[in-house]
Amino acid sequence: MLEEKLTANFRSPRRLGTERMIAVASGKGGVGKTWFSITLSHALCGLRQKTLLFDGDLGMANIDVQLGLLAPSDLGSVVTGTTTLNQVVHYCDKCRFDVIAGRSGSAGLASMPIGRLQILAEDLALLSGGYDKVILDMGAGVEKSIRILSGMSGRVIVLCTDEPTALTDAYAFIKLMVMQYPKCRLEIVVNQADTLREGRQTYDILQKACHTFLKISPPLLGIVRRDARVRDAIRNQMPLISRYPTSEAAVDVIEIAKKIVRDESNV
Repeated sequence: MLEEKLTANFRSPRRLGTERMIAVASGKGGVGKTWFSITLSHALCGLRQKTLLFDGDLGMANIDVQLGLLAPSDLGSVVTGTTTLNQVVHYCDKCRFDVIAGRSGSAGLASMPIGRLQILAEDLALLSGGYDKVILDMGAGVEKSIRILSGMSGRVIVLCTDEPTALTDAYAFIKLMVMQYPKCRLEIVVNQADTLREGRQTYDILQKACHTFLKISPPLLGIVRRDARVRDAIRNQMPLISRYPTSEAAVDVIEIAKKIVRDESNV
């Protein structure tokens, strides 16, 4: 009850200018959320969108690991109050976007008091004014920090796969977001689909559950096909679009990025 009262006092995304912020959440780990966030950020840069990638998964932070980025400071120092948010922004020359790295092994963001979390969210919203897009790679689960930062974003991409647990957890995340932030813009991306047709079938299962029990139908933003070259790119700490620009997964994420830019240009 206290959390609901406090979060109800958060400023709306429009007042904060957080329409530039795009949260990527999943409800479950292991669905490729961090890889997708990196690749989407890279694709947006290719579309001339100045982009910031924020690692909101403080406990399992691995954006810097996947990119081979040696950030001298990270979000952990912001949580402890030793640095400000703009002081931990680092440029990734591999992808040509800025990164705010997390810190593995820390539960600081998840355990942060709501008041401090609001300050962090507002600082991030102010920082977003210098970018075309800010991608928030949220942690897996439905903790308050994930819901709050997602709820303040202009749009929330819910990433899922065809695994039953991934679908169940994605639905649970959507349900909580709808209850707490009924005006939140939710969209679905199906990752690791064997074919586009099977990806559509996975989306249909999730959409049907949302329509039946929540009376909403989050639209399908895109499908990313399963691609063995994704693992190779991660192993070599290279962005997929640089290493395999014509791979199926790269093409699929680029199409999602184009749709995001096209949708916003039509607003």
